[in-house]
Amino acid sequence: MHIASRINNLGTETAFEVLARARALEAHGREIIHLEIGEPDFDTPPNIIAAAKQALDSGWTHYGPSAGLPQAREAIAAYFNRTRSISKYTADHVVVTPGAKPIIFFGLQATIEPGDEVIYPNPGFPIYESVINFLRAHPVPLPLREENGFRFELADLEARITPRTRMIIINSPQNPTGGVLTRDDLRGIAELAERHNLIVFSDEIYSQIMYDGQKHCSITEFDGMEERTIVLDGFSKTFAMTGWRLGYGLMPPDIAKVVARLQTNCTSCAPSFTQIAGIEALSDVTLPYVHQFVEEFERRRNAIVAGLNTIPGIRCHKPAGAFYVFPNITQTGMSSQEFATYMLEVVGVACLSGTAFGREGEGYVRFSYANSLDNIRRAIEKIHAGLEQRAVAK
Repeated sequence: MHIASRINNLGTETAFEVLARARALEAHGREIIHLEIGEPDFDTPPNIIAAAKQALDSGWTHYGPSAGLPQAREAIAAYFNRTRSISKYTADHVVVTPGAKPIIFFGLQATIEPGDEVIYPNPGFPIYESVINFLRAHPVPLPLREENGFRFELADLEARITPRTRMIIINSPQNPTGGVLTRDDLRGIAELAERHNLIVFSDEIYSQIMYDGQKHCSITEFDGMEERTIVLDGFSKTFAMTGWRLGYGLMPPDIAKVVARLQTNCTSCAPSFTQIAGIEALSDVTLPYVHQFVEEFERRRNAIVAGLNTIPGIRCHKPAGAFYVFPNITQTGMSSQEFATYMLEVVGVACLSGTAFGREGEGYVRFSYANSLDNIRRAIEKIHAGLEQRAVAK
């Protein structure tokens, strides 16, 4: 059967490919420590599960509006205003989707024309570049610098803006590096967006996973930015709800109507009972669970950073958010892909090559510390021993 040529423009997300390879090795008796997948290892809080069960028993098993249940949209707008210390958003700004990725796909489809230039972080979440290419727009990578805490320089951003630039994509806290943009960074981006009449796509899926007492800052907190920003957020990371497939976007109401129409043509709507559970997730009852998750992630971050920095040939920056580290492995003498393959097939630790996140990821790998402290410590021991063994063999 003929496959449409436009499919060649779509990329993929390597984490799921590596997970499949790791599972295949486990099926043959290998022990693998999983540090590749970006998924909290915690169970969904019980109050959310109870709300879903009650919703099912109450008949929330039918279609809902494409933009989302009105009460879910209202709850999301209130939660966003509360967590960003603003009061700009209403239900009319919200579209609820089955997972957060549709907001990338629908949001860019609604606003980007073929030939438009879209500036995006590199290394960065690979789906950004994939969707830009699929829409026959032009991806413009913006390098993130290790020496700058995996932030970019505003001068680098400004130098990439041309008359064809339509959108800037930002992600803070960031996947794969854990880097966080400062308030001054965001103010500068907002000023550039205003000056050049650009859309900002702000991926804030890790907004509540911040460390060292820091609080997330959204670019929407600056005057006028709600009129030119599409925000992506969701339930997977903050509330350990990856399998529930529940995400959302906030955007100007005229764009929200277009995104809802795209959803009508694609998925119809997000499941009703999961949206009811999502309302419960956003309640104050869930806050203690989220705080526990973040405190545990911070302990794990400290352990993996300290451990990696004891291994010759590895240098690891301490991330400020999310649940990933992005260590520099250039001194091991291996490329990113060689290192990741060696870790999986020889050492028994699954991680991702930095190049899975773009060409600027060469020389790095991504470890997810969404795994237990015991497994992280075992992984550090195995990595150390595996690299020593390789050095002796050479």
